[in-house]
Amino acid sequence: MTSELNKEIKKEETFPPPAEELKDCQKQRDEYLAGWQRSRADFLNYKKEEMERFEKIIDLANQGMILKILPFLDNLYLAEKNLPEDLKKDQYVQGLLQIKVQLESLLKNQGIEPLETIGKQFDPRFHEVVEEIESDKETGIIVEEIQKGYLVSQSLLRPAKVKVSKNK
Repeated sequence: MTSELNKEIKKEETFPPPAEELKDCQKQRDEYLAGWQRSRADFLNYKKEEMERFEKIIDLANQGMILKILPFLDNLYLAEKNLPEDLKKDQYVQGLLQIKVQLESLLKNQGIEPLETIGKQFDPRFHEVVEEIESDKETGIIVEEIQKGYLVSQSLLRPAKVKVSKNK
């Protein structure tokens, strides 16, 4: 009886498996491997896109916070501009103006640069005209800055409010 069983087992076990069956297994393996590789690449791309979206959200939040800080800096510029001469040397006033310097430093560290405006040609992409002043300068030259404008990563954060010249 055991010899008959051994014969039957040997008939079922053919080593190596038939070439067709081996090719089918290899084809199936290759399909699974390719599917896994595509899934992995899709997942890595998804992770990269999510990180980029997350960075954009953080940048927008930072810009929103900075836009809320800028009016404080504007007020310090205005106070310094209208400061009487006898108070410019006062140590308390100098201490308050040091806050302006710290805020400017904070903005610079965040990659935010003020726009240079005085004496430049008006550019509607970066400037907002508040008033036109008769002047002997060429029309469209910025003669006074009312409110500073700022760039972040070479894109406009806030336009500068300016007065421009016009011919008499």
